[in-house]
Amino acid sequence: MKKVMMLHGVNHNMFGKRDPKQYGTITLEEINQNLYDLAEELGVEIDVYQTNKEGEMVDLIHKAVLEKYDGVLINAGAWTHYSYAIRDALLMLECSLIELHMSNIHKRDEFRHYSVISDIATGVIVGLGADVYTLGLRALYNRGFKK
Repeated sequence: MKKVMMLHGVNHNMFGKRDPKQYGTITLEEINQNLYDLAEELGVEIDVYQTNKEGEMVDLIHKAVLEKYDGVLINAGAWTHYSYAIRDALLMLECSLIELHMSNIHKRDEFRHYSVISDIATGVIVGLGADVYTLGLRALYNRGFKK
């Protein structure tokens, strides 16, 4: 069975309360349930994590490397735009990496237009609300988890 890690970044625990214009009213628990349901349908194992601590995010990426996950989905939140520590950890992955953003980062504040992750990701999905998560999991599955 293929194994996927979903990494939610900083402030994602506040989905449902945080800026509904950008993120809607869906909660992190609802997003995760959608992922669990799809993973079961596809016959994929998924481990889901959220942290507000950058070092913990790096540790989780190290876990994906050491335990040889078949794919990683990441919405790094604000860390997307500046965390070279997270980028360096992601560079160690030997599996597919899909970068996700619920909002279209290219239509927002200028500092959000740049990602330190995009150029090392297998693919990037932005601007489609909570659907980016299930689309990311489907993309990994449909591509056969190719890097």
